[in-house]
Amino acid sequence: MKNQRWLSLNFFTFFITYGIYLPYWTGWLVKGKGLSVAEASLIMGFGLLARGLSSLFAFPLASKYWSSQRIILVFTVSSLVATLLYIPSLSFSTLFIVTVIFSAIYPSLLPAIDSTAGALVQKGNIHYGKSRAYGSIGFIISVLIISIVTNFFGEQAILWSMIVGLSLMLLLRFLSTPDLLKVKPTTKERKESLTIRNLWKVKSFPIVLLIVVLLQGSHASYYNFGYIYLQALGAERYYIGMIINVAVIFEILYFLKADHFFKKWQSSSLLLLAASGSTLRWLLLSLIPNVYVFVLSQSLHALSFGVAHYAYIRYITKNLPKQQIPNAQGIYSAVALSFSTAVLTLAGGFLYDFSSRLAFLAMIVCTVPAILIIMMTKKHYEY
Repeated sequence: MKNQRWLSLNFFTFFITYGIYLPYWTGWLVKGKGLSVAEASLIMGFGLLARGLSSLFAFPLASKYWSSQRIILVFTVSSLVATLLYIPSLSFSTLFIVTVIFSAIYPSLLPAIDSTAGALVQKGNIHYGKSRAYGSIGFIISVLIISIVTNFFGEQAILWSMIVGLSLMLLLRFLSTPDLLKVKPTTKERKESLTIRNLWKVKSFPIVLLIVVLLQGSHASYYNFGYIYLQALGAERYYIGMIINVAVIFEILYFLKADHFFKKWQSSSLLLLAASGSTLRWLLLSLIPNVYVFVLSQSLHALSFGVAHYAYIRYITKNLPKQQIPNAQGIYSAVALSFSTAVLTLAGGFLYDFSSRLAFLAMIVCTVPAILIIMMTKKHYEY
């Protein structure tokens, strides 16, 4: 199997499951397991902390001893087993424990696949945006399927769909894998491998990381409460999946053309574009609580998420050696996609109980400082 096709297929299958987890998991805990929004937010918040610790320590450590192929296989099997533990779990305490276990394993598949992408891109002849677009397509298909099955079978179908999706990922592991990803790190490479501490010696890295932490963390209210918020606005359950997919459609369009149209853009310019689009998005959601405005704001997902993510991937592939990519992906997944989102999820849960609109407005506390940081540092550090 060609490297580009392998990467596209792995992004596609992973994001089929991510399309179940990201927009629906909190709603499933509320509607399917009977938790309150605050309880579900607390569980998901601690789950994000577990995800962050796993991505920060477990994934980079595994990368020093296992091949990329084995890492993805182990995480896939473990995720499937952890998902099955949800079936007998009914109480708050058991759901808390299972979610922490599941969150420590399943989301680590994303930096694992992104790291393989970084290695393949550095080798040459691989377009990250093209393959990542297939992931977004998988996300769209997944959200549409879930919107249909939940309409007929209720929220319990969310869990069973995740089990089916992870089973498909496991079957994919039996297909041929690029030789580069089968190579196990040697003892010499482990001794010479760079640590996360070495990343801080790259002067621009802490700044870029801080910016993406702020921008990705600002999605906390959207990821966790978007499904519930749309129901509160009066959207039919069947159409919610379509509304969520509007964001991913624009994300696909961006990733398909990013390697071509943004080839000469600096990472700082991309991040400034992302921060500006993100600020506008959360202002629209909070100030105009309307289904049609929500749909319109979904187009800005290409900026708030897509551009920010692409800018980070471009930055690390151009400025870091191959040995540092797993560390950079691990810390990105831990701090930007987990810790910051965890803190803002906990805060957002309490704000949402007080005022759903306030939970979205609060997200500009992240995006506005990001704009200021970029403006003050982009010329001096040239990232």
